[in-house]
Amino acid sequence: MKQTLQLRLGQHLTMTPQLQQAIRLLQLSTLELQTEIQDALDSNLMLEMDEEGEERNENTEPADSYTVADAPPGAENQEAAQNVAENDETATAANEPAGEIPEDLPVDSNWDDIYDNLATTQTSGPAEPAPDFEVSGSTDETLQDYLRWQMELSHFSDTDRAIAEVIIDSINDDGYLGCGIEEVQQALGDEEIELDEIEAVLHRIQYFDPPGVAARDLRESLILQLKQFPLEHPHVQKAMELVEQHFELLAHRDYARLQRKLKLNETELRDVVQLITSLNPRPGGQINTGQPEYIIPDVIVNKVNGQWRVELNPDAAPRLRINPHYASLIKQVKNDEDNTTLKNHLQEARWFLKSLTSRNETLLKVATSIVERQKEFLEHGEEAMKALVLHDIAEEVEMHESTISRVTTKKYMHTPRGIYELKYFFSSHVSTSSGGEASATAIRALIKKLVAEEVPNKPLSDSKIATILSDKGINVARRTVAKYREALAIPPSNERKRLA
Repeated sequence: MKQTLQLRLGQHLTMTPQLQQAIRLLQLSTLELQTEIQDALDSNLMLEMDEEGEERNENTEPADSYTVADAPPGAENQEAAQNVAENDETATAANEPAGEIPEDLPVDSNWDDIYDNLATTQTSGPAEPAPDFEVSGSTDETLQDYLRWQMELSHFSDTDRAIAEVIIDSINDDGYLGCGIEEVQQALGDEEIELDEIEAVLHRIQYFDPPGVAARDLRESLILQLKQFPLEHPHVQKAMELVEQHFELLAHRDYARLQRKLKLNETELRDVVQLITSLNPRPGGQINTGQPEYIIPDVIVNKVNGQWRVELNPDAAPRLRINPHYASLIKQVKNDEDNTTLKNHLQEARWFLKSLTSRNETLLKVATSIVERQKEFLEHGEEAMKALVLHDIAEEVEMHESTISRVTTKKYMHTPRGIYELKYFFSSHVSTSSGGEASATAIRALIKKLVAEEVPNKPLSDSKIATILSDKGINVARRTVAKYREALAIPPSNERKRLA
């Protein structure tokens, strides 16, 4: 076959490294972004913190902010994006060398002025690191560690101590013994240890703190907690009798039979039941075994002069700039290898700053659009939440839905009503009798309100709640009400029944 040369024209899409970096930064959370920025500062000598940019005049409005006012749809977002873009371009132009890099750029100080006498300023010993108050204030102590600490303070023989170790290791995070004493005997591997010995050690551990720990079931845990009350307490004896002998009736909310069995009137039985419900069904949960998780909001929303203003959190990410001193060295360095390295670092720094700017612009545009659509929620609460999907915001800000999904994932908004993830403002809708739409969040809020206001001894069933919502113009089926109720962790009506 004869070989020939041919020319073909074609088009295809490629993901450039710059675009990949911008997309990756867009989907990072605030904490992940701070780590990424710190890595960039450590690896790129052209980047530095813009400490001067953090000092702002209190009388001037921040650049990364926008006020939501009554304007045509889309106009406020276009203006916000244009303002942010102009401010960021101005800041970048002031910090980056544009076009021809000058021979020398002014710097605040010289290297020799700071590091010339470095050796003479050091002390005889290494400097002690500053204490980390956040780490010292937190604890990784587990429930087992806490119980072992109490075991060490108690007087146990060697055999009892071995039994106690196995029992403590068998206690789960809720504070319950996850196995029977027969399994504890098998785990010990010593046939000479009788079940009575294991039972005796278990009873000693059950009087450790927190009250109710090492119980084998809920009933035993409640009994252990009731034993902590003084005998003079007016309802302890009846509460103990109820839990020990009539626990099944209490579980089924059969208050009429409980009154007959315990020979109590309705008021006395209500006081006894309130004492039991005040106990902790998960005694092990009192021991905090994890590190606290902190949320840093990406966007701050405040109402100023009757208008909702949206701005980026200045503390979420540090402001960066290109180091003017190192940028000026590009024209001065004669070594080709060093010159190439500096140019590569400068180009990477510009890409990184541009990606950060793009992330801030997109985040501000999306947050502004969300606030514009959910102003009723900010004014009146969850019951006024409007139905919203990703397509609505994507169409308004002229972006793809996948981009909106990246922007709203693990990003948080600080509002006067609290801190919410941006995903929280999106919910499905249910048709109303008037032809409108009601968001699922608003329906859940209405269900929660109806349950809170129901008569205690006659709780509302799912069908009754669906009827009440239908009277309000919201057409929902009983199974939909049940789904929303379960999402709110609200028990069914037969389990919500209590004495009036």
